[in-house]
Amino acid sequence: MHRLDVDEPWWKSAVVYQVYPRSFADSDGDGIGDLRGITAHLDHLADLGVDVLWLSPVYLSPQDDNGYDISDYQDVDPIFGTLDDLDELLAAVHARGMRMIMDLVVNHTSDEHPWFAASRSGRDDPRRDWYWWRPAREGMEPGAPGAEPNNWGSFFSGSAWEFDAATGEYYLHLFSRKQPDLNWENPQVRQAVHAMMRWWLDRGVDGFRMDVVNLLSKDPALPDGIVHEDRRYGDGSPHYTCGPRIHEYLREMRREVFAGRAGTFLTVGEMPGVTVDEARLFTDPARGEVDMVFQFEHVGLDHGDGKFDPRPLRLTDLKASLGRWQTGLRKTGWNSLYWNNHDQPRVVSRFGDDGERYRTRSATMLATVLHLHRGTPYVYQGEELGMANAPFASVEDFRDIESLNHWAEAVGGGADPQEVLRGLRATGRDNARTPMQWDASEHAGFTTGTPWIPVNPDHRWVNAAAARADPGSVLHHYRRLIALRHTEPAVVHGDFHMLLADDERVYAFLRRYRDTELLVLGNFTGEAVPVELPEGRRGAELLLGNLPPGGLPDDGPRTADPRTGPPGDRLVLEPWEARVHRRAAVPPATPDA
Repeated sequence: MHRLDVDEPWWKSAVVYQVYPRSFADSDGDGIGDLRGITAHLDHLADLGVDVLWLSPVYLSPQDDNGYDISDYQDVDPIFGTLDDLDELLAAVHARGMRMIMDLVVNHTSDEHPWFAASRSGRDDPRRDWYWWRPAREGMEPGAPGAEPNNWGSFFSGSAWEFDAATGEYYLHLFSRKQPDLNWENPQVRQAVHAMMRWWLDRGVDGFRMDVVNLLSKDPALPDGIVHEDRRYGDGSPHYTCGPRIHEYLREMRREVFAGRAGTFLTVGEMPGVTVDEARLFTDPARGEVDMVFQFEHVGLDHGDGKFDPRPLRLTDLKASLGRWQTGLRKTGWNSLYWNNHDQPRVVSRFGDDGERYRTRSATMLATVLHLHRGTPYVYQGEELGMANAPFASVEDFRDIESLNHWAEAVGGGADPQEVLRGLRATGRDNARTPMQWDASEHAGFTTGTPWIPVNPDHRWVNAAAARADPGSVLHHYRRLIALRHTEPAVVHGDFHMLLADDERVYAFLRRYRDTELLVLGNFTGEAVPVELPEGRRGAELLLGNLPPGGLPDDGPRTADPRTGPPGDRLVLEPWEARVHRRAAVPPATPDA
């Protein structure tokens, strides 16, 4: 394991790689990725240089939401393998000097979990209060339209309440109706979750990525939400996002699960709607809650009227957002850095250029800008290859419950089907879930069977085998970025100072640590852009770039760029070009902006 500073936790200098098991590698030919497939490809991760494998859910599940609906937290779904297969994967990860964290989904369970089966069996069952059950609105017939306990809408379309005819009450589900929300007000629920987490740590896992963890605490009154214009349901988020007891719950979790246990573990809280001020509290080491959060602000900047209404990204909006998080957590807390995950479209299609000419350059520029921020970078499977959004021809090509529910609700409400399809193609989660592209064979080396979702046809030229053979590939640029994090302390520990904040084409910033200063530049356009640099940068070493001189691959740092010379007061960035320059810092260092 790479360490740059013995006084800092290991995860600050780490890079995390997310595997979506269903789509990574299929070892048995059934068309669905599995644990043995992951184990067989661990050398890909080791060669890349990543430190942590984040494993998306492999628990027993009806697969209504591709495993984020869990029916048994302490067993593996047969489509992925067995507990023995998971133990073998964990041992193989550790043997390569890496760590593994599990995806933890405890805001809700599957409706097929034994806890919920007991809860819905009768109003007097001891586990009735393990979930949020409520009667119909006063004076209304249970099950009738509008009789739901409140007006909240679900993240997956429709009402957040499902009527259960057998017991005559409704249960809350912020996501699918098959994902009932656990009632964390009940201490028995919390104790059961803590015991399960300890069981996984005893098994050897190195921490948890915790799904929508800031939604655990609800206002027990469950009041109606505001109904915004052109919306059918009320916005319940003020009553469940970072709710009244969330900090208490997370401190209790840290105390009950991790306290007194040898070693340092990683806890990452996915937190939709979290603010910088709230994140500072969540990640303050002195408070003992989580190590870092996933926030969604920067991946919502290209949304118009909801996530399925894409609009062009304004670079100044991105700078303002990421810059605010860099500044907000500079003294207390820690940032997570990501473009992609299983819920986001592919970044090279979203913020870059996925055409043949500029795909590699825009993918490597985006990677460079992200990884040089202060925080821990997360790489989603295939991102290191420049994998792009899929060419979905019709709604029949989609598999994701969120997309299919949105289609049904929007088209059923009279929306133009072609406009709805346009939104699904741009931002649908299935873009991240097409199979990993290992080679140019029929199914990209993912499976010998029929894949559960079609492989992107661009796998014939965008794949791991081709990338390994090309020193100028996206893959090798990621290797260089990760190696830079492991060897240059300024990448991990340096402060952050935004430059050119009002420029709509170039993203530029400084990182400073002790006697080293890094200047990072990224051209977010397909045009050459002249850049006015801060004074005194002439002679700085070009530490890393994505446009080697003469178009030839270059694996090492160079002290001067024959194309433009060393950075002085002005240079021209080529389309989608990225540069990282290093020089000796000139004290006093400019304070963070």
